[in-house]
Amino acid sequence: MKKTILIVDDHTLFAQSLQGLLNSFQEYEVINVFKHGQELVDYFNANKKRPDILLLDIRMPVMDGLATMSWLKENFPNQKTLALTMEHDEETIIKMIRMGCRGYLLKDIEPDEFLYALESVATSGYYFSKEVVEVMDHPSPKNYGNLSDREMEFLNYSCSEKTYKEVAEEMNLSPKTIDNYRESVFSKLQVKSRVGMVLFAVKNDIVRL
Repeated sequence: MKKTILIVDDHTLFAQSLQGLLNSFQEYEVINVFKHGQELVDYFNANKKRPDILLLDIRMPVMDGLATMSWLKENFPNQKTLALTMEHDEETIIKMIRMGCRGYLLKDIEPDEFLYALESVATSGYYFSKEVVEVMDHPSPKNYGNLSDREMEFLNYSCSEKTYKEVAEEMNLSPKTIDNYRESVFSKLQVKSRVGMVLFAVKNDIVRL
């Protein structure tokens, strides 16, 4: 049986092209396309078939991706959702992850990587981009258990919406020291970005959002 997908994106041409690509994948089928979050809310409230995976644009009229994700967290927290974005907006992506989003996709993603993202969410529950794909291959890096108390504190703050400058202030440390903590944690968790670090921490229950 094919895995079902629902698209929420206000760019009609992109959504139609995405639908065509998804339907060309042997194991996936698009069951509906909506232009904003309110249409999705109405659909879910009508008790219609929920998808295996939801692809959710972030910047939309009426009800954007953040508002929609917040509603899903409150009403359907187990819905597997992937964010779609035009730009790598770290702050927005982390907000989406904190509300239960399982990963993010850039709209210029290659078809092979896109299929990998779907399979990752369907099997492991999360999608990691190529820059953090090694985490999926090695879910327990050998240095993972070697995080110091201060590194764990840094990690918890980094999984919030605080900027690195604000983290430095909370920890009473200089920005340079925070940079050192960041590089150390990145190395131990085998990730290359803050988003990768947050996804790793959530997937492995290191922090509770």
